[in-house]
Amino acid sequence: MANETKNPIANIADLELAEFGNGDQYRCLRARLGSLVGLEKIGCSIVVLEPGKKAVPFHVHSSNEEAFFILEGEGSYRFGDQTHAVKAGDLLAAPVGGAENAHQIINTGSLPMKYLALSTLLQPEVVEYPDSGKFVVIARSEDGSLHKAEFKHIGRLSDAYDYWDGES
Repeated sequence: MANETKNPIANIADLELAEFGNGDQYRCLRARLGSLVGLEKIGCSIVVLEPGKKAVPFHVHSSNEEAFFILEGEGSYRFGDQTHAVKAGDLLAAPVGGAENAHQIINTGSLPMKYLALSTLLQPEVVEYPDSGKFVVIARSEDGSLHKAEFKHIGRLSDAYDYWDGES
């Protein structure tokens, strides 16, 4: 537990959003709220997507559940092998599991889309990316993010080694 006392209230209008993404299709503005208000076991972020953009690749978690509440705009929620139209007021669930629970939000509207992203912050975590065949393992991360993890590995299932490989 952190000893530092934090203000338990944050207003999204007061947050400084930072750019996150890669390339042309993965681009958003976001701010992490959970750690800002002192949460240690629940992650919470505000995300803003411009039309045609995605925040992250299609993925599924093995340890952490996620939920997304659409505040403004409209788009598509890719979930497993289905795609659902979503709009302001919708709550989207992303339970743990396999490819059947992989998910991704896409702004298919003509205006910016804003949503609240919530998640548990259990570690270690394995995230699978069905479209690319990648996975990532994350452990010892202060806020559950890949970028702050002391231990992280991104690989492909095709790169598998035998359990005894390299052992004497």
